[in-house]
Amino acid sequence: MSKVFSAHAVSVDGYITGRDPGAGRGLGDATMLFDWYFNGDTPSQVFDGFGLSEPSARIFDALAARVGAVVAGRNTYEDSDHFGGGSPHPTARLFVLSHRPAPEITERQTLITTGIQDAVAAARESAGGKDVGLMGGAVVTEALRAGLVDEVVLHQVPVLLGVGRPFFQSLPEHVRLRLVEAVPAPGVTHLRYEVER
Repeated sequence: MSKVFSAHAVSVDGYITGRDPGAGRGLGDATMLFDWYFNGDTPSQVFDGFGLSEPSARIFDALAARVGAVVAGRNTYEDSDHFGGGSPHPTARLFVLSHRPAPEITERQTLITTGIQDAVAAARESAGGKDVGLMGGAVVTEALRAGLVDEVVLHQVPVLLGVGRPFFQSLPEHVRLRLVEAVPAPGVTHLRYEVER
């Protein structure tokens, strides 16, 4: 069965956006969380225009190659200007989890209003045996609460933002993780964890 995982760039103090994120403002003043996409001379084999360091390219492309569908939350969708009507991944269909209508949804996107379990199930069906990627702190937190997440990948950038949207929200209980890989790279450390069940 396909896996469900999240892979997010995050500050050392746990933020995935900076100050004042939103439609037309992207992720706020936290663009430095993504500098590592462009600080090397190894082109991504999956994403056009990305020039990463060799270790980052290896990790990034391995993760991106696994993705068959993406589930994103409404805040992420809005902050990213609806992903231009497509998806954050060049080949994976986007499923937007929201409890309110989204008239801007295109034929390349699917709105799910009935909860995280339905969103992940629909994404799995669409993924063709590949994995489901999760985007956004609320979506990842809901999926963790529901016991749906297999892996959490943190691309930890050495910056303290002090403000923004935190990656993880309140959980009803502890979620134990097991570190399976740690790869230091210029401007980022890639940490891959399995969720213990």
